[in-house]
Amino acid sequence: MGADRSRSPAMRSASFETDAKLAEDHSAIKTEAVVATQQVEAEDELVDGHSAQDIFGSRLTLSGYTYDDLICLPGEIGFGVHDVVLHGNFTRRIALSTPLVSSPMDTVTEASMAIAMALQGGIGVIHTNLSIEDQVNEVRKVKRYECGFITDPVCITPTMKISEVDKLRAQRGFSGYPVTEDGHMGSRLLGLVTKRDTDFVRERQAPVSTIMTRAEHLVTAGEGVDLQLANKLLRESKKGKLPVMSKSGRLLALVSRSDLQKTADFPNATTDVDKHLRVAAAVGTRPADKERVRALVAAGVDAVVVDSSQGDSIFQHDMVRWMKQEFPELQVVAGNVVTLRQAQNLLDCGADALRVGMGIGSICTTQEVCACGRAQASAVYHVAKYALSRGVPVLADGGISSPGHIVKALCLGAGAAMCGSLLAGTEETPGEYIYSEGGVRLKRYRGMGSIDAMKKGSDDRYFGAATALKVAQGVSGTVQDKGSVHRFVPYLVQGIRHGLQDIGAKSVDDLRERLYSGQLRFELRSPAAQREGGVHGLHSFERRLFS
Repeated sequence: MGADRSRSPAMRSASFETDAKLAEDHSAIKTEAVVATQQVEAEDELVDGHSAQDIFGSRLTLSGYTYDDLICLPGEIGFGVHDVVLHGNFTRRIALSTPLVSSPMDTVTEASMAIAMALQGGIGVIHTNLSIEDQVNEVRKVKRYECGFITDPVCITPTMKISEVDKLRAQRGFSGYPVTEDGHMGSRLLGLVTKRDTDFVRERQAPVSTIMTRAEHLVTAGEGVDLQLANKLLRESKKGKLPVMSKSGRLLALVSRSDLQKTADFPNATTDVDKHLRVAAAVGTRPADKERVRALVAAGVDAVVVDSSQGDSIFQHDMVRWMKQEFPELQVVAGNVVTLRQAQNLLDCGADALRVGMGIGSICTTQEVCACGRAQASAVYHVAKYALSRGVPVLADGGISSPGHIVKALCLGAGAAMCGSLLAGTEETPGEYIYSEGGVRLKRYRGMGSIDAMKKGSDDRYFGAATALKVAQGVSGTVQDKGSVHRFVPYLVQGIRHGLQDIGAKSVDDLRERLYSGQLRFELRSPAAQREGGVHGLHSFERRLFS
């Protein structure tokens, strides 16, 4: 009776209301959870394609993929193409404003290419098919370079015939040449020959001394002139060339009006703390290469690239360890590698960056001859993911023939792309121009595994220095003239920026975050899809890369 009296009708009513309220709240929460689940499921249904982990990470993946096997799916664009930041990494300590590296090939990178690449925000690697003295001189040319000053112009002798100048002009692409006593830089300047001097001369067998503008009639500058004064002298004199001379009349440098226009402003140039251009150089793994490393370090080289087609060898392990012990501040790029085990072994030795790629270059036949290597997209993704976990960038080396391939390399985790064939044929590559039967302007290009390159010393790269029979792992050929790096690289850079913008990534760092979070989506392409993605359905067409 007491219990019943204690629960009055009012209290019982309040209890019922509370229970009903709790049931209603529980139902609302359950409804919200269902709605949220449905929203997530709806969002999942809107996610197209696959993450890189889906494509490359499964143990059930039995195929290796190339760049052309993949396509990146577009994202949302909320910024202009000019807002895209392309800062990448060459090594742990060397950052690049432009994630491009010129390959250490003897038909791609010497001082002219390395200078141009550094001015454009990338970096060049001087090849090792040179004597130690010659390679050191190439490095010094880069480190001593002052923007606008040509410190190694092509000089000619006063006895050279005008017809020979015509041939030289066609081969080298320059219109004006200094005339010195012995045809070399550093000797007494006698005059200057330009296209204007030779254009209307009928007797092409006459020596240039008969038509050159003599030194006493030239506008010249003295030793120590700065770029601002040189520019002023050219502007006031309305001349195209300004020789820089010592008090004794020796030629020290040449300033070209066209070069001043090209090199007027390079805010993205890759420089060291002293504002000198950065440069790398390649070495082999022989004991004698230790002397080469010492000489390169003394010349001021910023990084050394150990050049080997298969980097996971005791020879390279020993070389990398020795360099890091002997020169702790020197940045060392090791490789080439395509597997995680190879990468681990070289990183354990102290490598500051890794080159990734084996047998996939346009002039490389390693996979065909040796049945060893890996598809490049797979190699870059796996090695980059592991190397980045240890704070080391990778260079995607090989298989790149367009800006789109560079975008894909960055999408797979590379810090920069190393380019050979893509840059071959530019004015800054070593060698002379030749002409095909149809009049097309060409330059020679060869793999470092070709017989021609091996005869010059690159056989050590393929562990064949001590063998009498050389087995080629590359070919020699020609590529069409691409003009100057100072026009070609900006085209590549703009293409890369457009690629990142379409993906929805505002920077290379943002791209990497999207890659590993799964937000960056890919799709595999069938052969038909690859054909569809290129030019097709036309009777003929003209490919112009840029205007």
